[in-house]
Amino acid sequence: MPISIFGFQALWSPVYLAVLVLVTILYFLITVKWRGKFKENQPLTAKEATFFVSGMVLLYIIKGSPVDLYGHILFTMHMVQMALLLLLAVPLLIMGIPTYIWKTFIVLPVIKPLFNFFANPMLALILFGMVFSFYHIPMVFDFVKKDMWLHGAVNIVLFMSAFFYWWPVVNNVEGMHKFHGLKKLGYLFGLSVLVTPACAMIIFSGTPFYATYTDGEAWLQAMALCVPAGTLSQLNLSGPELFSNMSTLEDQRTGGITMKIIQELVFTAFIWMVFHEWLRNETDNADEITAKTLQDRKNMDYHRHNA
Repeated sequence: MPISIFGFQALWSPVYLAVLVLVTILYFLITVKWRGKFKENQPLTAKEATFFVSGMVLLYIIKGSPVDLYGHILFTMHMVQMALLLLLAVPLLIMGIPTYIWKTFIVLPVIKPLFNFFANPMLALILFGMVFSFYHIPMVFDFVKKDMWLHGAVNIVLFMSAFFYWWPVVNNVEGMHKFHGLKKLGYLFGLSVLVTPACAMIIFSGTPFYATYTDGEAWLQAMALCVPAGTLSQLNLSGPELFSNMSTLEDQRTGGITMKIIQELVFTAFIWMVFHEWLRNETDNADEITAKTLQDRKNMDYHRHNA
């Protein structure tokens, strides 16, 4: 059965699209036309603009396009949403906002103590892993998926936990903690370890967990989050099996596997960036490193001869 039966609003979320377009326009007004109002402002770079626009486009694809509707029909697509939102859209948006704007925002009296607390790398790592795993406990997941306001609040919590996790990996604000080299690799690996139990539980289960993907009544309650009530009431639907050839157990397992694959791909890309950064630093400082090595060797020879 085609998903077009749910109507234009459910498929393309025009209000959500309008909000994202307005936010993007505001971003360019602040970073181009009004940037003179900020201390230490710098011209917007093409890289920053590309990161931000890419993040906003990804937000729309994840939460505004038919992908969001499919996320309520297939658990696999839900996990694709989670992976792209938390592991890709968040760091893109952080890197897309200029450093001087972050500085201005972070020093605000109300924001600064909260930011310093939640941006602690170890707390952020553990909190993100816990929030993601707790959300995918079947009882919690099904309860959240049936209430629009609760679902929205939990998505904000997930987004913010991902923000604070990624902050020490990609931020360029002076004075804020940022990992480099092997520490960054270890930090990325730490999240991979923390989300593995939840993914393993989903992948290796012998029975489907989530009522909102298996029980017709619970599924319709979850669908009400993205389909207008009037449209949904006119359709005689029994469950998500009408829109997929996969069994609910196959769908669940595929979702867990998909989450791990996307996570590994994203982390591989960031690992490559870390290696590239290290290689560039080594190349840029080659003369200094060589001179230091030669001086250390001279000092060793001097001490050996005078021992």
